[in-house]
Amino acid sequence: MVKRTLLASALIASTFGASAAELVIAGRDSGYGDAMQFVVDEYKKINPKTEITLVKRPSKGLYESIVLSMREKTGNYDVVLMDDTWAPEFLANKWLSPLPNSLEDKDFIQSTLDIGRNPDGSGATYALPMVGNVAMFAWNKDLFDQYQLKQPQTWTEVLSSAKTISQDGKVNGVVYRGVKGNPIVTGFLPILWGYGGDVVDSNGKPTLNTPQAKQALETFLAMKQYAPKGVDVYNADEVRDALQKGTAAMAIEVWPAWVPDLDNAKVSNVVGKMEMMAPPAQTGQPSPMLGIWQLAIPADAKNKAEAEQFLAFASSAAMQKALALNFGTPPTRQSVYADPQVVSKYRWYPQQAAALQAGKARPRIQNWAEVESILGDFLQMAMMGQMTSEQALQQAQKRIERTTKK
Repeated sequence: MVKRTLLASALIASTFGASAAELVIAGRDSGYGDAMQFVVDEYKKINPKTEITLVKRPSKGLYESIVLSMREKTGNYDVVLMDDTWAPEFLANKWLSPLPNSLEDKDFIQSTLDIGRNPDGSGATYALPMVGNVAMFAWNKDLFDQYQLKQPQTWTEVLSSAKTISQDGKVNGVVYRGVKGNPIVTGFLPILWGYGGDVVDSNGKPTLNTPQAKQALETFLAMKQYAPKGVDVYNADEVRDALQKGTAAMAIEVWPAWVPDLDNAKVSNVVGKMEMMAPPAQTGQPSPMLGIWQLAIPADAKNKAEAEQFLAFASSAAMQKALALNFGTPPTRQSVYADPQVVSKYRWYPQQAAALQAGKARPRIQNWAEVESILGDFLQMAMMGQMTSEQALQQAQKRIERTTKK
């Protein structure tokens, strides 16, 4: 653990002179809740007169609670932790307060900061990046060396390598999440983007019925023959287990919370063997999916000045380093990814930082959750052989067109 007295000393400048106030923070439960509780405890050491209530909820409950509060203008929350996919709805309804320029600095990885701007990437900042989640590609270098294969740069090379490694029946060439809904869509999007396709265009109109999308889906479906039996119902736990046991050579999608135990000799058979990289690209540059959790201040917050001071404290480099070392929370600051102490614990952090820098946000549309659900249904039907790739994309296009016109 980082010594808390040293941490307090490093952060005290960010809140010097803060006045007594009361803050109510809406946050996540589980690991994210533990990390935020740590931030709150450290903040109170420097600001003992500040009363803080941290509300911890699962993701769906957190979203519903925030929406209800901001829609009814109750002023229940001063600070909210939010998924970046919620931002388009919140911003369209003018539910968030713009943040002062003083909260920004060049140490933030640009893509993680830009996702909190409105308009995207260019306007005022409405949220600071707190958790630097990004989807990466995992591959077993020992197996690639054994089969004299090179690090895959394209999705066709992924398929070819999976075929070669799977031939002797000892190891599956690839593993991924096949559960319908968010999991299967999250695995598919970097492939879709890697072929130059997308779910919607810049105007929010569906764009799945294209040659690029068809190529991407056919590649995705072809992976099943080199994946474990039952991959159609695989979720995060099954992907982690396959990688840790060494029964799968590649995973098309892994997140920072999944990978630390790959180097834990108590549970892993592949210590030092797994490498991380941005997902391959068939054309152009890789497009790793961003999954940023952000801190924002509701427009109806009762204690905005104190909330801004808390955001500065929580998103500071010193706090991000402490959260990375103590809780495995992926940072959003370049300096933390380059910190020798942090890199010695997470050897893949330089690759993770590169993936963040190249990261792409999910479509910035208000009803993304509904669109994602529709696409996930048709992706799995195609995977189960109930539809061809062309039929699945055509049907998804029609359904999404109807829902985006509401």
